[in-house]
Amino acid sequence: MKKIYIAGPDVFLPDAKEHGEILKNRCLEYNFKGLFPLDNELTANSKEELAKAIKDANIQLIKSCDIVIANLSPFRGPEPDSGTVWEVGFAQALDKQVVGYSSDMRDLKSKTQNILGLKSSSQIDMDGLEIEDFNLTHNLMYADIVIASSFTACLEYLSGK
Repeated sequence: MKKIYIAGPDVFLPDAKEHGEILKNRCLEYNFKGLFPLDNELTANSKEELAKAIKDANIQLIKSCDIVIANLSPFRGPEPDSGTVWEVGFAQALDKQVVGYSSDMRDLKSKTQNILGLKSSSQIDMDGLEIEDFNLTHNLMYADIVIASSFTACLEYLSGK
């Protein structure tokens, strides 16, 4: 059975462990084994030690998986969670199969303009920087992996259903 690492800001949900179990059970329905970052039971003496332990444990989970499904929905702005994007790049560097989903499939320019409260004609953000405009849903470096608007749709894609 292929293993899927479930990446995303879902770990910040108030019911994150329960949500992770739901996603892992959904993986089982499609004959995959889900690995959720909160599966790791970690202890540390300080926040800094815990942060390192979390990163190291997640790296090991990614290394042990065959596939990564990443939640690349906007998180605290027009872009996805930066930790998730790091995990996507890391997994790709390891030649893992990576697919992503987003609850907002508008092009990145429209998302940025809307979330930042800019006019739809604006090509520049409030810091005077150009807004990326390639008619892609996400940054050009990983937009090609965003294949669906839901976790389940990614599982359907991976299973050929």
